[in-house]
Amino acid sequence: MAADLRIRNESTRKRMYRSDVLTRLANRILEAESISEPSEVSILFCDDPFMTELNKDYRNKNSTTDVLSFEQENMPGQTPQVLGDIIISLETVESNCHGDTDTMREEVRMLVCHGLLHLLGYDHGTEEEKTIMHQKQAEYLGVSEDTAWDFGPKKKRTPLNSQGERKARGR
Repeated sequence: MAADLRIRNESTRKRMYRSDVLTRLANRILEAESISEPSEVSILFCDDPFMTELNKDYRNKNSTTDVLSFEQENMPGQTPQVLGDIIISLETVESNCHGDTDTMREEVRMLVCHGLLHLLGYDHGTEEEKTIMHQKQAEYLGVSEDTAWDFGPKKKRTPLNSQGERKARGR
């Protein structure tokens, strides 16, 4: 069993991930989750304006986010099993991690793990579901549960205006 990751980077940010590292992570997760059939996942890296549009269209939130995932329905017997799409804003990753390259790479790994868990049916709408996702992310990323949810030092985001630009913030 191997995960076929279809990775496309439409972001202006580059070199924030390694495809081989993400593929190994996906394979580890699928194996541990007992997914034995060949599986395909699309990962799109983008910037905040595109992510804001998706977030507005699918979640009615006029702001960016770091990761979205979209499950795919498969036909019976379809091979490979198409799990769905994971979209990650590298602009948000860069901002959340204050530009620290190593932290950004770890954050991308965490977001791929998080998105893939969503594609496999996990959610974090309740405290119990969130605890399970924390535990699974910690296990698959090889980190403590305390750091499994957030790698990068987060900061409050300035909201986007109607043109998709950041509003100026005074002191």
